[in-house]
Amino acid sequence: MKRKGKAGSPPGEPAAGNGILSRRIFLEGALAAGAATAGASSAAAQPLAIEPWMKTPGVGFDAYGQPSRFESKVVRAITSPPNPATQGVGTARTPLELLDGIITPSGLHFERSHSGIPNIDPDRHRVVIHGLVKRPLVFTLEALARYPMESRIAFVECAGNSGALNAPKAAPLGMAAIHGLLGCQEWTGVKLSTLLDEAGVDPTARWVIAEGADSAAMSRSIPLAKAMSDTLLCLYQNGERVRPSNGYPVRLLVPGFEGNMNVKWLRRLKLTTGPAMARDETSKYTIVLKDEKSWQFVFPMEVKSVITRPAPGIALRGPGFYEISGLAWSGNGRIKQVDVSADGGKSWAPAALHGPILPAAPVRFRAAWQWNGGPAVLQSRATDDTGMVQPTRAQFAEERGLRGVYHYNAIASWAIDAKGEASNAYA
Repeated sequence: MKRKGKAGSPPGEPAAGNGILSRRIFLEGALAAGAATAGASSAAAQPLAIEPWMKTPGVGFDAYGQPSRFESKVVRAITSPPNPATQGVGTARTPLELLDGIITPSGLHFERSHSGIPNIDPDRHRVVIHGLVKRPLVFTLEALARYPMESRIAFVECAGNSGALNAPKAAPLGMAAIHGLLGCQEWTGVKLSTLLDEAGVDPTARWVIAEGADSAAMSRSIPLAKAMSDTLLCLYQNGERVRPSNGYPVRLLVPGFEGNMNVKWLRRLKLTTGPAMARDETSKYTIVLKDEKSWQFVFPMEVKSVITRPAPGIALRGPGFYEISGLAWSGNGRIKQVDVSADGGKSWAPAALHGPILPAAPVRFRAAWQWNGGPAVLQSRATDDTGMVQPTRAQFAEERGLRGVYHYNAIASWAIDAKGEASNAYA
């Protein structure tokens, strides 16, 4: 029987087993004695040094700002097949453990490419809407920019994210290798419904087939209802033009749906009565079940969370107070609650959620932890506003089996050893 955390515990008091403290430390800003000065030394011991960079003027301006040279290790993890015939196929994964907040910097947003990044001339690029419409339309980038635009913060997650946890044994992998196919941006563009209304949708249309301008002509089928709801043709990410690796000069944003449907380098939208049955919705991006059957056209990414710190590669420096931090998200709505555990799910306590709490967008959660220096298994469990709760690994396996690689959303675990080092584990 899992014990609920004590939400009414005083700040700094235990709320679950193995050192999880009350979230009121964060909600009330009342850090417990000793927690507020974790890692600090006495200011009376010695005066601050006058460092070399304080003695001469710094460097001048750059035309485009760059990160500090001391942050050179904050980069994406790139995995590509070694075969020259498959150049451009692979992933570049977001280093979630090295970031905070909910917005992914544009240069660190994950990338999944099927045939590399096309070098598209925006002046020559066109987006076509045709098929079951009254008036087929062709848009230049300049024409699209004249339409009213809106912005929204939303995650994009590859359907294969966390698929490594389907393996029968926990592989010695880090954050990016397991969970790095996730990013969140402020996306800005034109509502697809605006353009479809102008084209005039035929009453028999039920699907929109989106096609990219890469050499793979990557295509996906999108329900018309979703296209008319909140789908955007994005020209900007985080205030600047969409990066080439993220779909320059225009890409789809299909909020909450699996990443492959957010077609990059968009060139064509065809309205049809049925799905296209493209490769990436038949042989790929279907959910393989344990009874030799598959789920097809399961689009929303289910409720999920992951602890980003502590994580592999970020060792704890001795017993004491630490913050457990992570991200939670759901393609079906908003995150309602995140619980954390330090004893492998034997007991749980609610974490503090930091807003904004938006639909189809990650939420940053934080929990206070007093580590005693002994072994621990850290977990997080998210619940969204539809009532869906992130399943345990056993529950996930019971429903779907562990044969597939897509839509894995079971509770993930980091094992902490006596040295303070984290590793991937099953609990």
